[in-house]
Amino acid sequence: MNKQTSWGARLLIGLVLIVVGAGAATWGLAHYQSAARFVGVVPAGQPVAPMTPQPVVLNPAPASATAVQAPADNARIAALEARLGQVESATERAEGFAGRADALVVAFAARRAIDRGVALGYLEQLLVDRFGAQHPSAVATIVTASHQPVRLNDLITEYETLGPDLRRGGPQESWWAGIQREFGSLVEVHRADRPGSNPDTRYNRALQRLATGDVDQALAETMRLPGAARASGWVAKARRYVAAHRALDEIESAALLGGPNRAS
Repeated sequence: MNKQTSWGARLLIGLVLIVVGAGAATWGLAHYQSAARFVGVVPAGQPVAPMTPQPVVLNPAPASATAVQAPADNARIAALEARLGQVESATERAEGFAGRADALVVAFAARRAIDRGVALGYLEQLLVDRFGAQHPSAVATIVTASHQPVRLNDLITEYETLGPDLRRGGPQESWWAGIQREFGSLVEVHRADRPGSNPDTRYNRALQRLATGDVDQALAETMRLPGAARASGWVAKARRYVAAHRALDEIESAALLGGPNRAS
């Protein structure tokens, strides 16, 4: 009886020890991951990367708002650039108009001085500054003409005085040639669509040209008159007048088309 009792007690104690050991093992595996991995109950996990601090952004803008804001900013920049280009173009046009107006004033003032037969004065330097670089010959002709002024009224008065000498033959003409010329000028036959060519007709036509300011054509008619050699002084003055006004036309055209051309 006692022997049976001792074996039962031993069995009970063994069961209790097994239960306690199992509980302790379970508790140890639950609280110690290294022991669980060693036993093979829990698989080894991946190493956890260390956390890096993130920058703090105050009031971050939403992604959609940023995407909308970029095209809007580009549009405003493009509009500002367009307005700036318009302002620059308007400024260049204004400067061009101002320069053209200044050049025209100088050119017209120079013509008035030449027509009146007075010295250019301060206009001489202005002509050189504005037109000397691109039109040196024209400027030199105008300046020279101002030093030897020739007025249209003086040309007309002198031409009227030279009328008899211009209509008769030159100093080398014989008396018989002069008689023939005089008789030939009494009656002239020419086509209706062509002007007369006798000395009186040519002289009157040249005088009419002078009265209208067409000195160039009056000079051409004069050179066909028999007494043109007697008017060498008048011819020289007429040529200076024509050259000066051609030069004035040149700088006026330059002022109208492109404004002043300042010498560098």
